[in-house]
Amino acid sequence: MKDTENIPICSDCLKFNTIFDRLENDDLEEISYEKGCNFYKRGDTVYHEGNRVTGIYCVNKGIIKLYKTGVDGKEQIIRFSKQGDIIGYRSILSGELACTTAKVVENAVLCFIPASQLLRLVKENSDFAMKIMQLSCKELGEANKFILDIAQKTVRERLAEILLLLEDTFDLDNDNILQISLTREEIANLVGTATESVIRLLSEFKSDKYIELHGRKIKILNKKALERIANAF
Repeated sequence: MKDTENIPICSDCLKFNTIFDRLENDDLEEISYEKGCNFYKRGDTVYHEGNRVTGIYCVNKGIIKLYKTGVDGKEQIIRFSKQGDIIGYRSILSGELACTTAKVVENAVLCFIPASQLLRLVKENSDFAMKIMQLSCKELGEANKFILDIAQKTVRERLAEILLLLEDTFDLDNDNILQISLTREEIANLVGTATESVIRLLSEFKSDKYIELHGRKIKILNKKALERIANAF
């Protein structure tokens, strides 16, 4: 018999607004039994771009970055996934190879659900299928916005917007520090520019007292100023 003692229970993650909140208890129990669960350290790769994905991954703990690799080997971060999010589902639904690489940013616990389980739920549960479609459309909209930003905004504007996005995604702690720790290179790969440019602009933001820098930690001092720079409103 399968040992499920240390595997997170799906119903425990529903408070994080996952796509599984429309499922009945029987479906949740079946998923909990069929899935696997593993611990990943920062820097571990969950799956590689161009490889076949055999199921989806649910983030129980930690942060995952999804990125594409350019011809020069440079990463372009597409988005981050956190607790309650799923990754790898589009490759399952489209029958295509993975279009991104998933790598761990902060130590993570990921649950793996076989493709057969996901496809069964899509076919049998219209509410679940609608949630999957809405999630896919949301991510497509974000990708379209990113393309527009790259084309029309300066690097300074994009960096300010990324800092606001990180705050919106991961919130601030009691000291107004972003609750995600990224290297300067990772921030550059998210903005879509050279690391040197990000280092220079972060230093400028610090001098202007928009932010404080504490190693990889960034403290937001003047959100309104960042919004003005980003042309967010």
